[in-house]
Amino acid sequence: MDLRDYVRIIRRSWILIVGAVLAGLLAAGAASIIMKPTYTAETQLFVAIQGSGSVQELQQGNTFGQARVQSYVKTVNSPIVLQPAIDSLGLEVTAEELSKHVKASTDLNTVLISISVSDGSPVQSAAIARAVAESLIKAVDGLEKPKAGGSTPVSLSVITPATAPVSPSAPNTRMNLLFGLFAGLILGTAGAVLRSQLDTVIRGENDVRRVTAAPLLGGIAFDSDASRKPLLTQALPQSPRAESFRQLRTNLQFANISGDARTVLVTSSLPGEGKSTTATNLAIALAQAGQTVCLIDADLRRPMISEYLGLERNAGLTTALVTEAEVTDLLQQWGEDNLFVLTSGQIPPNPSELLGSSQMNQMIRHLEQMFDTVVIDAPPLLPVTDAAVLSQHVGGVVLVVGSQKLKEQELQKSLSALEMVGANIFGLVMNKLPTKGPDAYAYSYYGNVDDASRVSSTKRRAAPKPIDFPNEHFDPRYAEDLRPPNLFPRQDERTAHHD
Repeated sequence: MDLRDYVRIIRRSWILIVGAVLAGLLAAGAASIIMKPTYTAETQLFVAIQGSGSVQELQQGNTFGQARVQSYVKTVNSPIVLQPAIDSLGLEVTAEELSKHVKASTDLNTVLISISVSDGSPVQSAAIARAVAESLIKAVDGLEKPKAGGSTPVSLSVITPATAPVSPSAPNTRMNLLFGLFAGLILGTAGAVLRSQLDTVIRGENDVRRVTAAPLLGGIAFDSDASRKPLLTQALPQSPRAESFRQLRTNLQFANISGDARTVLVTSSLPGEGKSTTATNLAIALAQAGQTVCLIDADLRRPMISEYLGLERNAGLTTALVTEAEVTDLLQQWGEDNLFVLTSGQIPPNPSELLGSSQMNQMIRHLEQMFDTVVIDAPPLLPVTDAAVLSQHVGGVVLVVGSQKLKEQELQKSLSALEMVGANIFGLVMNKLPTKGPDAYAYSYYGNVDDASRVSSTKRRAAPKPIDFPNEHFDPRYAEDLRPPNLFPRQDERTAHHD
């Protein structure tokens, strides 16, 4: 992973990271409150060598003193020093227990010894520090005194007496908070990276690229109004949603640059990824570009196009396949453009057999001669085999990938199913992409356009007046009064008209 991947991971999991940082700060603050205050008192001693005072003796004494200081520092935590201090203060601790609270140190090339004592009471810590210093002076005097008699060559003197500290040395609230901050940041970032590695849900183009190198024909951002107004004609002409389908239309033309494939199959891996709305709006966008388009609802298990467009569903695809009715008698015109719809018809008990039949293949070939483009809405790939069977009869397949709906392994299975039957995959369409965040999909379009220009643009396009359906599942009765279906003319009638 490069730096951009880590930035994307952090942007995706910023809530987790912020939560970990806040938890670290909270834990550090709570620990600072719960911890019992500790006070540290310090005293300092000077080690002097007894001599005549000549320069040579002073130099030798200084060297001797520096060498002995290290030994005196080690002696501070020994029972010979601590036990007399315990006895003088009447403490109820052992020398070993007291040694944990007493620390002695010295700076390099000096004859100064620092003794610090930590205790829960400031007065007690100062008293113990003074007692340990006095005990060390006596212990050194006894240890360094010549056996043959005479004065001790080394003397220790207190130069900084211990005093009761005003503020506690622990807990250090500021340091604890800083530690909690960095600990939470590290743990949160590590958790975000681990989550990214274990999470296989597809959220954006980068997740798709880990699975396949197939072209991305377009991306459709999530729109809260799409469930209520799913059609392209119900959106403003210059809205991001409308531009998404126009871009999809353009990219699809480049994917089929030879123009041999006139039938496009739109499918998805799982239900609920938005394949039916994508197929419907793609057909509308193609018709708005001046093409004659036939939209077929081949999802014979859960047909939705008739509800979206408000058309009659009972007579449609299955009627043409089972009763051998003339398909042109079953086509219904929608809108003011050259868009004709073949609804699903009655739901059969054997959808896969019907879609894979020779009658279906012949009907597609017949419609390809009548229309510029045929768009087929097929069932999802993973639950049933209908789409894989039908993909053998079409010029190309567009696979819709629902953001935050599909996992990487499921997308891989869908692509493998299409490759196994030799389907021509035009590319993928990302649907329901977030409008903000690292996986956002947006256009640097012309920018904000005033409402007047939008209205005039709508009038120039002469698009059909959108029907504001109350919910996602429309009642066909709404459209029966406003948009009566027209039958597509027979091929001989079209020929006579052109002649």
